[in-house]
Amino acid sequence: MIDRRILLASAAGLAGLFGFRWAGRESAWATGTKVSRKFEIEKTDAEWRAQLTPQQYHILREHGTEPPFSSPLLKEHRKGTFACAGCGLPLYSSETKFESGTGWPSFWKPLDNAVGKSTDTTLGMARTEVHCRRCGGHLGHVFDDGPKPTGLRYCMDGLALVFHPASPSAT
Repeated sequence: MIDRRILLASAAGLAGLFGFRWAGRESAWATGTKVSRKFEIEKTDAEWRAQLTPQQYHILREHGTEPPFSSPLLKEHRKGTFACAGCGLPLYSSETKFESGTGWPSFWKPLDNAVGKSTDTTLGMARTEVHCRRCGGHLGHVFDDGPKPTGLRYCMDGLALVFHPASPSAT
Protein backbone atom coordinates (compact mmCIF):
# COMPACT_ATOMS: atom_id res chain seq x y z
CA MET A 1 0.00 0.00 0.00
CA ILE A 2 1.27 3.49 -0.86
CA ASP A 3 1.80 5.84 2.04
CA ARG A 4 -0.35 8.97 1.57
CA ARG A 5 2.55 11.21 2.61
CA ILE A 6 4.73 9.78 -0.17
CA LEU A 7 1.91 10.19 -2.67
CA LEU A 8 1.27 13.81 -1.63
CA ALA A 9 4.98 14.66 -1.65
CA SER A 10 5.32 13.13 -5.13
CA ALA A 11 2.31 15.07 -6.41
CA ALA A 12 3.67 18.30 -4.94
CA GLY A 13 7.06 17.64 -6.51
CA LEU A 14 5.51 17.05 -9.93
CA ALA A 15 3.37 20.17 -9.62
CA GLY A 16 6.47 22.17 -8.73
CA LEU A 17 8.40 20.71 -11.65
CA PHE A 18 5.66 21.56 -14.12
CA GLY A 19 5.25 25.02 -12.62
CA PHE A 20 9.01 25.59 -12.93
CA ARG A 21 8.94 24.39 -16.54
CA TRP A 22 6.13 26.75 -17.51
CA ALA A 23 7.72 29.63 -15.61
CA GLY A 24 10.94 28.95 -17.51
CA ARG A 25 9.03 28.92 -20.78
CA GLU A 26 7.45 32.27 -20.03
CA SER A 27 10.79 33.80 -19.10
CA ALA A 28 12.35 32.43 -22.29
CA TRP A 29 9.52 33.96 -24.31
CA ALA A 30 9.83 37.28 -22.52
CA THR A 31 13.54 37.52 -23.26
CA GLY A 32 13.60 35.52 -26.49
CA THR A 33 12.14 35.50 -29.93
CA LYS A 34 8.44 36.22 -29.49
CA VAL A 35 8.32 39.35 -27.35
CA SER A 36 11.47 41.42 -27.52
CA ARG A 37 12.74 40.94 -31.06
CA LYS A 38 11.52 42.33 -34.34
CA PHE A 39 11.71 40.20 -37.46
CA GLU A 40 11.38 40.94 -41.17
CA ILE A 41 8.23 38.85 -41.29
CA GLU A 42 5.77 39.43 -38.47
CA LYS A 43 2.21 38.14 -38.43
CA THR A 44 -0.61 38.08 -35.96
CA ASP A 45 -1.32 34.93 -34.03
CA ALA A 46 -4.42 34.39 -36.18
CA GLU A 47 -2.38 34.74 -39.39
CA TRP A 48 0.18 32.17 -38.19
CA ARG A 49 -2.60 29.77 -37.16
CA ALA A 50 -4.26 30.11 -40.58
CA GLN A 51 -0.98 29.45 -42.42
CA LEU A 52 0.49 26.61 -40.36
CA THR A 53 -0.78 23.18 -39.37
CA PRO A 54 -1.54 22.85 -35.65
CA GLN A 55 1.69 20.86 -35.19
CA GLN A 56 3.78 23.41 -37.08
CA TYR A 57 2.21 26.23 -35.09
CA HIS A 58 3.04 24.46 -31.83
CA ILE A 59 6.69 24.07 -32.81
CA LEU A 60 7.37 27.31 -34.66
CA ARG A 61 5.30 29.72 -32.54
CA GLU A 62 5.03 27.99 -29.13
CA HIS A 63 8.56 26.49 -29.00
CA GLY A 64 7.22 22.93 -28.97
CA THR A 65 8.85 19.80 -30.31
CA GLU A 66 7.78 16.75 -32.25
CA PRO A 67 8.20 13.18 -31.03
CA PRO A 68 11.61 11.72 -31.89
CA PHE A 69 11.84 9.60 -35.07
CA SER A 70 8.48 10.97 -36.33
CA SER A 71 9.68 13.39 -39.02
CA PRO A 72 9.73 12.25 -42.66
CA LEU A 73 12.70 14.61 -43.13
CA LEU A 74 14.77 12.36 -40.89
CA LYS A 75 15.11 9.97 -43.83
CA GLU A 76 15.50 12.70 -46.49
CA HIS A 77 18.82 12.08 -48.27
CA ARG A 78 18.37 13.85 -51.61
CA LYS A 79 20.40 16.91 -52.52
CA GLY A 80 18.59 20.14 -51.83
CA THR A 81 17.78 22.79 -49.27
CA PHE A 82 15.84 22.70 -46.01
CA ALA A 83 13.84 25.90 -45.52
CA CYS A 84 11.72 27.43 -42.76
CA ALA A 85 8.15 26.10 -42.83
CA GLY A 86 6.97 29.50 -41.59
CA CYS A 87 8.49 31.85 -44.15
CA GLY A 88 10.40 29.77 -46.69
CA LEU A 89 13.86 31.15 -45.87
CA PRO A 90 16.54 28.60 -46.89
CA LEU A 91 18.23 27.41 -43.68
CA TYR A 92 20.35 24.30 -44.28
CA SER A 93 22.00 22.58 -47.22
CA SER A 94 21.60 18.83 -47.54
CA GLU A 95 25.41 18.76 -47.72
CA THR A 96 25.52 19.53 -43.97
CA LYS A 97 22.87 16.99 -42.87
CA PHE A 98 24.05 13.96 -40.92
CA GLU A 99 22.59 11.02 -39.03
CA SER A 100 22.89 11.90 -35.36
CA GLY A 101 20.80 9.02 -34.02
CA THR A 102 18.80 11.45 -31.87
CA GLY A 103 15.52 11.16 -33.77
CA TRP A 104 15.50 14.66 -35.27
CA PRO A 105 17.03 15.97 -38.51
CA SER A 106 20.53 17.19 -37.68
CA PHE A 107 22.94 19.50 -39.45
CA TRP A 108 26.48 20.60 -38.65
CA LYS A 109 26.11 24.10 -40.08
CA PRO A 110 23.31 26.47 -41.17
CA LEU A 111 23.45 28.54 -44.33
CA ASP A 112 24.98 31.99 -43.91
CA ASN A 113 22.66 34.56 -42.31
CA ALA A 114 19.86 32.00 -41.93
CA VAL A 115 19.36 31.42 -38.22
CA GLY A 116 19.45 33.31 -34.95
CA LYS A 117 20.15 31.99 -31.48
CA SER A 118 18.88 32.73 -28.00
CA THR A 119 19.12 31.17 -24.56
CA ASP A 120 16.34 28.73 -23.67
CA THR A 121 15.98 28.11 -19.94
CA THR A 122 13.05 25.68 -20.05
CA LEU A 123 13.46 22.27 -18.41
CA GLY A 124 15.67 23.76 -15.71
CA MET A 125 18.77 24.10 -17.87
CA ALA A 126 20.30 26.59 -20.27
CA ARG A 127 20.33 25.50 -23.92
CA THR A 128 20.92 27.39 -27.14
CA GLU A 129 17.69 27.74 -29.09
CA VAL A 130 17.83 28.15 -32.86
CA HIS A 131 15.21 30.23 -34.66
CA CYS A 132 14.64 31.49 -38.19
CA ARG A 133 16.30 34.88 -38.43
CA ARG A 134 13.56 36.18 -40.77
CA CYS A 135 10.31 35.16 -38.99
CA GLY A 136 11.55 34.12 -35.54
CA GLY A 137 10.09 30.63 -35.81
CA HIS A 138 11.51 28.13 -33.31
CA LEU A 139 13.48 25.45 -35.15
CA GLY A 140 15.21 23.46 -32.43
CA HIS A 141 18.48 23.66 -30.48
CA VAL A 142 22.21 23.52 -31.18
CA PHE A 143 24.63 21.36 -29.19
CA ASP A 144 28.40 21.01 -29.21
CA ASP A 145 28.50 17.24 -29.83
CA GLY A 146 28.37 17.24 -33.64
CA PRO A 147 30.82 16.10 -36.29
CA LYS A 148 33.74 17.94 -37.82
CA PRO A 149 34.37 20.47 -39.18
CA THR A 150 32.21 22.54 -36.77
CA GLY A 151 31.64 20.10 -33.92
CA LEU A 152 28.05 21.37 -33.74
CA ARG A 153 24.75 19.52 -33.97
CA TYR A 154 21.81 21.66 -35.06
CA CYS A 155 18.99 19.40 -33.86
CA MET A 156 15.93 20.62 -35.76
CA ASP A 157 12.25 19.77 -35.60
CA GLY A 158 11.34 18.36 -39.00
CA LEU A 159 7.90 20.02 -38.92
CA ALA A 160 9.63 23.41 -38.67
CA LEU A 161 11.30 22.70 -42.03
CA VAL A 162 10.30 22.06 -45.63
CA PHE A 163 12.60 20.33 -48.11
CA HIS A 164 13.24 21.66 -51.61
CA PRO A 165 15.07 19.12 -53.78
CA ALA A 166 17.85 20.39 -56.03
CA SER A 167 16.98 20.65 -59.68
CA PRO A 168 18.18 17.68 -61.78
CA SER A 169 20.72 19.88 -63.55
CA ALA A 170 22.27 20.81 -60.17
CA THR A 171 23.11 17.19 -59.25
